[in-house]
Amino acid sequence: MALEEFKLPDVGEGVAEGELVTWHVAPGDEVTEDQVLAEVETDKALVDVPSPFNGTVKELLAEEGEVVPVGNVIITIQVGGEAEAEAEAADPETETPTDSSADEGDETEAKADSGGRVFASPSVRRLARELDVDLASVDGSGPSGRVTEGDVRSAAESAEASASEDAGEDRPRNVEINGKSATAKRDEGTAAVAESADRDKTLAAPATRALAEEKGVDLDAIPASEMRDGDAFVTPEAVSEYAEAQQQAQAADANAVSAEADAGTASAETTSADTGPAAGERVPYKGVRKAIGNQMEQSKYTAPHVTHHDEVDVTELVELRSQLKPVAEEQETKLTYMPFVMKAVIAALKDFPYMNSQLDEENEEIVLRDEYNIGVAAATDAGLMVPVVHDADRKGMLQLADEMNEKVQKARDRKISPAEMRGGTFTITNIGGIGGEYATPIINYPEVAILALGAIKDKPRVVDGEIVPRKVLTLSLSFDHRIVDGAQGARFTNRVKELLEDPKLLVLE
Repeated sequence: MALEEFKLPDVGEGVAEGELVTWHVAPGDEVTEDQVLAEVETDKALVDVPSPFNGTVKELLAEEGEVVPVGNVIITIQVGGEAEAEAEAADPETETPTDSSADEGDETEAKADSGGRVFASPSVRRLARELDVDLASVDGSGPSGRVTEGDVRSAAESAEASASEDAGEDRPRNVEINGKSATAKRDEGTAAVAESADRDKTLAAPATRALAEEKGVDLDAIPASEMRDGDAFVTPEAVSEYAEAQQQAQAADANAVSAEADAGTASAETTSADTGPAAGERVPYKGVRKAIGNQMEQSKYTAPHVTHHDEVDVTELVELRSQLKPVAEEQETKLTYMPFVMKAVIAALKDFPYMNSQLDEENEEIVLRDEYNIGVAAATDAGLMVPVVHDADRKGMLQLADEMNEKVQKARDRKISPAEMRGGTFTITNIGGIGGEYATPIINYPEVAILALGAIKDKPRVVDGEIVPRKVLTLSLSFDHRIVDGAQGARFTNRVKELLEDPKLLVLE
């Protein structure tokens, strides 16, 4: 047996310390590899800290609420002996000297010795083993090349797609008999048993398991598509159908509950306010809130701000989005107005490159960026956070919507990584969702401009000599007056207006 000291790891590039928010273990608790020990809040996100080994908690060396520098010991764990043996018996995937996964670990450490180390958390390594992915062959997209869960899942899906293509016509054909496949007819009797929930064993491809995890459903509870060697086999289609049925049931429950209470954003904000700090309290100025304050202070006192306001008739955009919304829903995409605005902004940035630039003060140069990474400001319980959709100019409307929705939700859940909030070249913020029209947004420094969207409202407009109601969106563009002149800011806004007034033009972009 050995007493291991576990130091607060580097939870994100550039993070020097973190506040230990919550302990999930206590002295005497047995822990397993990848079990969450604590939650740590940095100035960028709330991060789960997993255990790197099996053992028994000996001592907690940091208090909840304490700010701990990266590299400080926060917990000691007794490793080895009976605790480890019991954990290995309970978890057949635990690495042992004779297990193939141990060979993988040795190979990874060998790479470390040669300077080619694979950076990945214990949870990512476990996922790689489950999906049969060689971490050494995966290019990491996280900070410092760290391999993320998304990287592993993408590698697994690519491997499965390649295997399917290689199989080609060698796959056995599933001949239909009286409207049912031969497999379904053969296993019709046993399928009824396999379709019951909470099975002990379910067969599924790695990508199917990843899909079930993504949709938050229990693979063993999904009705089996067929039987293979006496075990239930589940397909991706079955996972999607089961998840959709669960969502419909949850929606029905939510509607029933909401019928008994006032709906709307105001109600939600009131509830949030009721659970927040009370009048007279002193709230610590630290963590994400302090980081936001420092960023705003640096921006406001570094870049001289100018804000240009305008209005745009988006009646045709509202109609187009209404037509496309059901199509997007069929592909499980929530289509808001933001992807349309992002497309319009990207087109305008290409016409006005100084709006997509950065001032290198040390070298006295204006750097015209050749990538289009669009930040979308999101209000969270911890304050304003800005997830970034990288290479937005290379993505279609639905892909923009999916990635934006995913990252905004991760920001609100405090599960977004620092890498997903860095590298922005232009930011869009939507104040209209709260009810505002005009604003003077502060630039997300070192970017040089930010666009605020107001609420879409019915306003009178003169069309063909008649006063008619039209859908009108307000725009507020703040820019760094050291780099962008007022006339250029106005022309940029006019280009955005042109594309939003006639959204069919976005097809050409």
